[in-house]
Amino acid sequence: MCLCTLVFKEDKITMAVKTESVEKNLVKLTFEVEAAEFEKACVAAYRKNVGRFNINGYRKGKAPKAIIDKLYPGVFYDEAINAVLPAAYEAAVNESGLDIVAKPEIDVEDIKKGEPVVFTALVTTKPEVKLGEYKGVEVEKIDATVTDEDVDKDIEATRQKNARMIDVDDRAVEMGDVIKLDFEGSVDGVPFEGGKGEDYTLEIGSGAFIPGFEDQLVGAEIDKDIDVKVTFPQEYHAENLAGKDAVFACKVKEIQVRELPELDDDFASEVSEFDTLDEYKADVRAKLEKAAEDKAKTETENAVVDKVVENAEVDVPTAMVDEEVNRQIEDFAQRIQYQGMDLNMYLQYTGSTREQMAEQFRPQAEKRVKNSLVIEAVMKAEGIEAAEEDVELELVEMSKRYNMELDKIKELVTGAELDNLKTNLAMQKTVTMLANNAVVK
Repeated sequence: MCLCTLVFKEDKITMAVKTESVEKNLVKLTFEVEAAEFEKACVAAYRKNVGRFNINGYRKGKAPKAIIDKLYPGVFYDEAINAVLPAAYEAAVNESGLDIVAKPEIDVEDIKKGEPVVFTALVTTKPEVKLGEYKGVEVEKIDATVTDEDVDKDIEATRQKNARMIDVDDRAVEMGDVIKLDFEGSVDGVPFEGGKGEDYTLEIGSGAFIPGFEDQLVGAEIDKDIDVKVTFPQEYHAENLAGKDAVFACKVKEIQVRELPELDDDFASEVSEFDTLDEYKADVRAKLEKAAEDKAKTETENAVVDKVVENAEVDVPTAMVDEEVNRQIEDFAQRIQYQGMDLNMYLQYTGSTREQMAEQFRPQAEKRVKNSLVIEAVMKAEGIEAAEEDVELELVEMSKRYNMELDKIKELVTGAELDNLKTNLAMQKTVTMLANNAVVK
């Protein structure tokens, strides 16, 4: 067990700092704030909140602090702690020299008038990384070939997007048709929530509905009622419907077919900047080849990093993984919010819990943290840093990405944000170095 004590002054907050190793990468940090400094914070809290107190014998908001302290012991402590703790903790961390990588668990000892206030913080420190072989690792070559079939598939997708929808009223529904449909589902004659739709657009054969539904609409005629009988899958997300037999009362209101444009020069000029089909095809191939090369480069870098991490030794602290899991959940919640759904709604819809989601994210989160630690260790071992021109280029790209003036971006990206940007750029340079030194077979 390592125990050391330091005494220092920071922003008029005087404290003693003690570090005690609890277990691997877990340290108990003890620090204190002088009684006089804490009392100043209590006085500030009193002045801010005195108007809330109605004490007999005093006009409201005029009671002395000593009287309030006697009637309500410690009433100002929470606000005073919140006032002094951030600076005290930051100063203690700086003085201790610990490289803390996760949010601390902070407690306060008993507060006694006239005595220093003692805080304890259980902190997770960055683990040691023992690097193995990281230059010259062997990985398999990623195929980046673009075939004629790939080009044709891309062009066909563009044709589908530019198809005209033609109304059909002289025949029944056929596979591939796009129909407008009214439907209402029931189980044992009782309609169920979410089983009703009006003017619903459905492509027959798309698989958008449960198995068997779309097939039974083949042969249906416009404005004629038809019952579609299906069985919900056992793994269906709504437990009240999973495995149940259901009947959907349906009525086809419209039938449409796609009319694809001819694959000729006119088509090429409409969907691209080129005048001929040959020029358009050449451009499609070039773009697909660039995308394939980028994908192969990324997959190769990932394979190299996996090898380097496999050759290294590091114990990843649980607290770091927990924070990465929470970050991934927050990112996921933000993405689905753009689709009009919040996280609680999603969890309810899928029948899962935040805890279950966290467990699903955990393996990937642990891999990300471990990869980051190992890459950072290589970066430091090789002395790799982000050059000023690297930072400038990235800021320019950010200004384009966010459609903001470069000077405004520079005003926003300062301090810790700028340090993080430099670290990320240096780590990417490290990954590039590892990939350039790898043996690709």
